[in-house]
Amino acid sequence: MPTLYQPVRPAIDRRLTLPPGVDLDKETVITGRVVDDTGRTVAGAAVRLLDAAEEFTAELFATAGGDFRFFAAPGTWTVRALSEAGNGEVTVAPAGAGILEIDVKVA
Repeated sequence: MPTLYQPVRPAIDRRLTLPPGVDLDKETVITGRVVDDTGRTVAGAAVRLLDAAEEFTAELFATAGGDFRFFAAPGTWTVRALSEAGNGEVTVAPAGAGILEIDVKVA
């Protein structure tokens, strides 16, 4: 069964720079890193956001530090990472606005 994560409202994370105008009282941000089985970040992985029906919603490439970020609505989402180091996914269910931080492990 996939792990479900809930949004958190952490103290300001200096790594997470949001665009101007993002209101965390109204918007959900799914952010995180792609990591391998040793915990090292994976650069350049294709990271996909799939809705509850597993339909493709968005795709981006992880930064050199393995970071990614999606803006989403409350609901169930799957974040899938595809890379030369392997593939992995995490299912999340943000119930409301805020920042949801996850790691997607690829193997």
